[in-house]
Amino acid sequence: MDLPLILPKRTDYQAYLYDCDGTLADTMPLHYQAWVAEMFARGVTLDASKIVDLIHELAGMPAEKVIAELNHRYGTKVDAHLAAEAKEERFVREYLHLVKPILPVFEHLMANRDRAKIGVVSGGRKSVVEKTLAVIGVLQYVEVIVASEDVVHGKPAPDPFLLAAQKLNVAPKDCLVFEDGELGIQSAKAAGMDWVKIETPPRSTDHVVTMEKPSK
Repeated sequence: MDLPLILPKRTDYQAYLYDCDGTLADTMPLHYQAWVAEMFARGVTLDASKIVDLIHELAGMPAEKVIAELNHRYGTKVDAHLAAEAKEERFVREYLHLVKPILPVFEHLMANRDRAKIGVVSGGRKSVVEKTLAVIGVLQYVEVIVASEDVVHGKPAPDPFLLAAQKLNVAPKDCLVFEDGELGIQSAKAAGMDWVKIETPPRSTDHVVTMEKPSK
């Protein structure tokens, strides 16, 4: 993935706050595969495309809340806590080693790591976020990570970005957010921060629709 960044004209931001999945790291197709595999393993018989569409719609939301919405929307009965744990473990075990950086965002971080403070704000679990950042080679440059367990109200609430700004001792108006998800953009706006939308290619379920569903 090599899409150009469209940056604000302002150049004096004191902190850059990056989402992880789909922004710094090209993980979303791999997360889709982990989600579909785990849901199928737990007896969900929905088309893979419906699962992927839901994950895309709720990008930035903690996994347990995504599963709760799946249950609400489609009448499934998946244990949100156990399935979220298992999905994250599956991602780390089977897919993490395949993760690559999203080059324009990676290059922006690397170019600015010595002139501004760097934070990562993710709806994922901190342990997985840290592993992902390590795989793409930026963990050592990140001063603050705010993950799902750090806030009660995640994206689209402003809390995750405000907490990152507080930890970095930077005013929200002096932070620039990089996000690919609509919930993340809403969160940045609510926090009073400028933001950059990371455009990603149209998603495809070609890599997951061929997975076998469990027999009924």
